[in-house]
Amino acid sequence: MELQDPKMNGALPGGAVDYRQEHEGFLPSHSPSPGRKPAQFMDFEGKTSFGMSVFNLSNAIMGSGILGLAYAMAHTGVLFFFAICHRALLLCIALLSSYSIHLLLTCAGVVGIRAYEQLGQRALGPAGKVVVAAVICLHNVGAMSSYLFIIKSELPLVIGTFLDMDPEGDWFLKGNLLIIIVSVLIILPLALMRHLGYLGYTSGLSLTCMLFFLISVIYKKFQLGCAVGHNETEVERKSPPSLNTSCEAQMFTADSQMFYTVPIMAFAFVCHPEVLPIYTELCRPSKRRMQAVANVSIGAMFCMYALTATFGYLTFYSSVEAEMLHMYSQQDLLILCVRLAVLLAVTLTVPVVLFPIRRALQQLLFPSKAFSWPRHVAIALILLVLVNVLVICVPTIRDIFGVIGSTSAPSLIFILPSVFYLRIVPSEVEPLYSWPKIQALCFGILGVLFMAISLGFMFANWATGQSHVSGH
Repeated sequence: MELQDPKMNGALPGGAVDYRQEHEGFLPSHSPSPGRKPAQFMDFEGKTSFGMSVFNLSNAIMGSGILGLAYAMAHTGVLFFFAICHRALLLCIALLSSYSIHLLLTCAGVVGIRAYEQLGQRALGPAGKVVVAAVICLHNVGAMSSYLFIIKSELPLVIGTFLDMDPEGDWFLKGNLLIIIVSVLIILPLALMRHLGYLGYTSGLSLTCMLFFLISVIYKKFQLGCAVGHNETEVERKSPPSLNTSCEAQMFTADSQMFYTVPIMAFAFVCHPEVLPIYTELCRPSKRRMQAVANVSIGAMFCMYALTATFGYLTFYSSVEAEMLHMYSQQDLLILCVRLAVLLAVTLTVPVVLFPIRRALQQLLFPSKAFSWPRHVAIALILLVLVNVLVICVPTIRDIFGVIGSTSAPSLIFILPSVFYLRIVPSEVEPLYSWPKIQALCFGILGVLFMAISLGFMFANWATGQSHVSGH
């Protein structure tokens, strides 16, 4: 394939390069000749291996979502969770996430751009770029907030247990102070890395910690049996148990909290803001190779989610809380180690989630500017300050899951990829009434319905004063 001189390439609005001009025949109107190699991206030479890319994407998926899935099962019932959520919602959302990544990668291949914001501009003009950047910032700020909320709630308990002190009694054990210290000493230095690929090793460590969490949840199920009713020895609850609490799995449950569960599951599989940055840094990048990274990551996280939700629910049944770690004894040595592992995992996830926000802001505010360390550092500092303020003010992690999962998650999983596909893929390649475009249209409509129904039920819940049932 003969490449044109990059200096002769056309420029897109916002400083993006039209790679269809850079790669002659990049989007042929006919099938490529046999043996012809596909065009390669020339915007960045990636050096991150397949394994490190899987670690980074899995780390972007994994996080605080795993702590809420047992709560989701408690408010739907085993039959509903497995017959509907596990087979048709949890599994379906995982498959749909993979399909939406396929749409994103297809659009990126059509125009030769590996920036989510630039895809928005190509599909919807300047307004599309702003909308995409806003959705990415909204979702990832929510994700960072949920991770820091875990640090805020768990770190004082862990330190207090080590020092044999009351976490409520000493100023240096206050959660608000501790999240600021963790943000400055650990998160900020990692967030200042120039390339996402450098975080592959920390992502691998984070996933190892969450695997330890899963193994411990399974072990505690067999050790405790049914933990309900053993508050004095096994579970230290700050509120009285529900009147309906028993050691029987509810086959079906319908209550006001049920409508938080679908957003929790949707939130748990969103990794789309990180997909294109990881694709950019992937060595030997191709659509098939990046799709394989996504499929391996989503499949592995689906297995961990399903196992954690199952054994977490079967330990505490309907008394399980949204923050599942609060259900175990604070004095248990294994659980103390689990808390440390989860804290380390979510701490190491925050820098990975911060990268797409910074990239979105740079694409939006400084589209034609060269890399600048002062700007790079300043954006990270401002984001961490804003997220710390949000975490200090928001009282419960479930509200973060519910609102963000009901708005940004459908946009990132369903709506935006389908709109991109419909607008970017030319009619010469895929006619408007072709099956792939009809699928994409239905996919987008499903996202709109998902968002409307989830938000409607949650707003109704808040209006009736039931937003903090069960002590959350």
